[in-house]
Amino acid sequence: MAVRSPGGRDSESVDVILPCLDEAEALRWLLPRIPAGWSAVVVDNGSTDGSAEVAAAHGATVVTELRRGYGAACHAGLLAATAPTVVVMDADGSLDPRQVPAVVRPVLDGAAQLAVAARRPVSGSAWPWHLRLANAELARRTRARTGVALRDLGPARAARREGLLSLDLRDRRSGYPLETVVRAAEAGWRIVGVPLDYLPRRGRSKVTGTPLGAWRAVRDMSRVLG
Repeated sequence: MAVRSPGGRDSESVDVILPCLDEAEALRWLLPRIPAGWSAVVVDNGSTDGSAEVAAAHGATVVTELRRGYGAACHAGLLAATAPTVVVMDADGSLDPRQVPAVVRPVLDGAAQLAVAARRPVSGSAWPWHLRLANAELARRTRARTGVALRDLGPARAARREGLLSLDLRDRRSGYPLETVVRAAEAGWRIVGVPLDYLPRRGRSKVTGTPLGAWRAVRDMSRVLG
């Protein structure tokens, strides 16, 4: 259940949706860096490390999503958000929220309907070679499928909330980011990539931190392209 104070939101309001599974360490660093005037919606997807309590202590709206899966958490956050514009980003500390306004700006300005972060790794450890290779192949296949010139599927995506809901995204696992791009392209949206620094994550990845997790993510995304 989400808890949020009542009140209207102006057209420039932004909700930051943070799908979360055991990210207490990262949230302690990340949440204080959310830009002033923005609101954080942390979707707890079964954490056992106190992530929900850390999020609440930092003033975030906390949503509990019992169905495991990145896409399930993203969708729950989208339903709970109230701002006209949302940015969905990883909660692992790999992006600095102070840079994320660069991804949101094209949407607020009307230059794009979907903006996707393009990772600019600050070190080799931030983005291991095998993950870069898998991402490059998925990006290539996505370009072939959609004609959208993205080089990275990105750990953050910004769009209007109602627009995202209208895409009727169905994937509830790791294919959700790719489905967002594919459905947006099919709907004729203007899609842009925005370079952002990519930092070493805080804690261990539950999706791509192991060979099995990486394989599952690629499998889920390949199903979307199929």
